[in-house]
Amino acid sequence: MEKRVTVEELLEKAKKPAKEAMKLHPFYKGKVQIMPKCAIRNFDDFGIWYTPGVAEPCKDIAKNPEKVFEHTNKGNFVAVMSDGTRVLGLGDIGPLAGLPVMEGKALLFKYLGGVDAFPVMIDTKDPDEFIQAVKWAAPSFGGINLEDISSPKCFYILDRLREELDIPVWHDDQQGTAAITLAGVINGLKIVGKKMDEVLFSIVGTGAANICLIRTLIKAGVPPKNIIAVDSKGILHPNREDIEKLKESNPYKYEIAMTTNGEGRIGGTAEAIKGTDVCIAASKPGPGTIKKEWVAEMNDDAIMFAEANPIPEIWPWEAKEAGIRVFGTGRSDFPNQVNNSLGFPGIFRGTLDVRAKTITDEMHIAAAYAIAEVAEQKGLREDYIVPTMDDWEVFPHEATEVAMKAIEQGVARRKLSRQEIYEMAEEIIRNARESAQMMMKQGFIKIP
Repeated sequence: MEKRVTVEELLEKAKKPAKEAMKLHPFYKGKVQIMPKCAIRNFDDFGIWYTPGVAEPCKDIAKNPEKVFEHTNKGNFVAVMSDGTRVLGLGDIGPLAGLPVMEGKALLFKYLGGVDAFPVMIDTKDPDEFIQAVKWAAPSFGGINLEDISSPKCFYILDRLREELDIPVWHDDQQGTAAITLAGVINGLKIVGKKMDEVLFSIVGTGAANICLIRTLIKAGVPPKNIIAVDSKGILHPNREDIEKLKESNPYKYEIAMTTNGEGRIGGTAEAIKGTDVCIAASKPGPGTIKKEWVAEMNDDAIMFAEANPIPEIWPWEAKEAGIRVFGTGRSDFPNQVNNSLGFPGIFRGTLDVRAKTITDEMHIAAAYAIAEVAEQKGLREDYIVPTMDDWEVFPHEATEVAMKAIEQGVARRKLSRQEIYEMAEEIIRNARESAQMMMKQGFIKIP
């Protein structure tokens, strides 16, 4: 007979990653380092890699700037840049305290996508200063990953940088979360037998993640009237008392208020959730942010993603007891991890491999369908609607679909075949994983 897991055991399991993090971060003193990628046969080789030999590729790049992608690693360098104003569910903890998160992001970039990423913390809260800092640093990188920047300035920063730089700029809290959430929605709806253009969505929280998600859902075929969004002050609708102020302070949220909520609902989170088919929360960490009795008022065969970190808005077992059929969180220690880590490594891999100048909405929607397809091929279940990070084949598949979409949309500098893209991505990702495993086996990375 199967042993029933108690709530106490589940709570203890949920606390374990934090306990281990406090032991292992000081053990390694960081998570990423720089290693050579060129051969160093003897010390004479430094005359090739540095002075005097390096002058020749420098002159070649000066004559033709595109040669920088041939002579340097720019095409695989990504900066993970943040001001530390919206770190996980911890809020404005500043650039120093945010550094462990950016290091972790760089680790995932390398191990899952073969991307050489660098954590770069920017010590300013001024959006224009932040933009200038990114622009100054941009020549070194093939792409920029914005991270953990507070809303609404994150939208302004992303929009400006996408317009003003000729390399892809991506805000993972916006586009990355939207991509993996859309993938979960696609497969969750297959499980419950409902159609995306017919179901009713409740969106709890209207920060960076969900504002971008709403835009993505609409582009993916969800009628705006079928979306009910709620922030800390209540459901967004055209007659809210603060609507004119919102128009000035947060035009992105204002647009949502004016175009969604076809039923004209008013009230708070409980009223927003009631009678909906899909609830996606990216709001205040729980537990208890979303109450069990509210969830019980959703439609039959409902889907819910509670994505707040480090604690979801409601515990999985509470949501299941309330009648949710498909449930996901942002955590790796619960089933159905709806987490950006399945998105950005593959999306950037494909983007970099064709030297795309931007990452369009259509590119991250293509990634969402690729993620969903890999899970479907493995066999969908209520507790398996998106791949896990162990399903490493998702990343080259995703990279291929993103790269093909970039070529189709005319934003790629390189035009390669589908097979060339897939084989390149697979080799780079395989090498990254096997190199890390080899270093552990050989003792260069110590096992705690």
